[in-house]
Amino acid sequence: MERVVLVTGASGGVGLALCRRLLEEDGRIHLCVACRNALKAEATRDVSTVEVDLGSLASVLRAAKELRCRFQRLDFVYLNAGIMPNPHVNFKALWKGLLTGKLLHMLTTAEGVMTQTDRLNGDGLQEVFATNLFGHFILIRQLESLLCGNEKPSRLIWTSSSNARESAFSLSDYQHAKGQESYSSSKYATDLTSVVLNRKLNKQGLYSSVVCPGLVMSNMTYRILPVFLWTLLMPIMWLIRFFAKTYTLTPFNGAEAHVWLFKQKPEYLDALAKYHSCTSGLGKNYCGAQKGERGRLLKGISLGAAVPRGSTSLSRRPLTRDGWLILHYLKARPRQSCFCPCTQAGAGSPGVLNKI
Repeated sequence: MERVVLVTGASGGVGLALCRRLLEEDGRIHLCVACRNALKAEATRDVSTVEVDLGSLASVLRAAKELRCRFQRLDFVYLNAGIMPNPHVNFKALWKGLLTGKLLHMLTTAEGVMTQTDRLNGDGLQEVFATNLFGHFILIRQLESLLCGNEKPSRLIWTSSSNARESAFSLSDYQHAKGQESYSSSKYATDLTSVVLNRKLNKQGLYSSVVCPGLVMSNMTYRILPVFLWTLLMPIMWLIRFFAKTYTLTPFNGAEAHVWLFKQKPEYLDALAKYHSCTSGLGKNYCGAQKGERGRLLKGISLGAAVPRGSTSLSRRPLTRDGWLILHYLKARPRQSCFCPCTQAGAGSPGVLNKI
């Protein structure tokens, strides 16, 4: 029986390269490409498409319903779609990093260098939070019947970032409406959500992993600087690669960790590790694992506990059944008029949240 692989955000960049590499790795899989414009994806015998906008809950629910009708199970779900709207570079911070010896760290993580201007989407959510994390979470909740199976485990593989940092995330502002690092915040929350899903669903046969593609030249990075500047900087980035292995630069290289995980048995993977696509100075691709601060922050956290009001310490904050992030958000839903049952499905009808 052929394995079914679902990939979101596969119309370009790492997602498209991943699809091509997976088909080369195993020609027996059936690949389902999920993207905003299904016309961009060419459907063949072994490739099907489904149209979904992860930033729209209505679109996510429609896509999930269609997938449930098409497939009996999903073996892999690559949660790759993401956005970084209106990015800005803080050149003053780069100069300061040069003077303080932190430049290499800043160039590999974009810490203190990158800011974004976010906005509300049609559902009344911050667009980056909705697209990078919440839409994916709703999708997998809707697809649980296709994913969980003890006889043959299913896999979730989230595309995160080395830019994911605790300092950019706050539970009191989990959508990052008040900050300017919405991308970093959403990716950090993604890392933690993956750990929670493992603790909840491993026994049911569902395993979650997080990967970082590294610095890749794509439509996302071309919004940071013009294409011609990236072209001029390319020789410098090749040199940096000798010291910063995450300068993968091409989508093909950036998909290395995704493909490596495709070949691994999930039971033997570290649930707290982030798997990085790496490229050596001589151009050799490999996968590196880094546990980082997730292991420190989540040490001792247990499921099934209540979220204390007013607490801000992540290291002492217990996680709820579906994770502190989602529960805290759902508790706040009366403040989001767009989620009221009457506005989504008419008075007396089950609204979007009741379907989740």
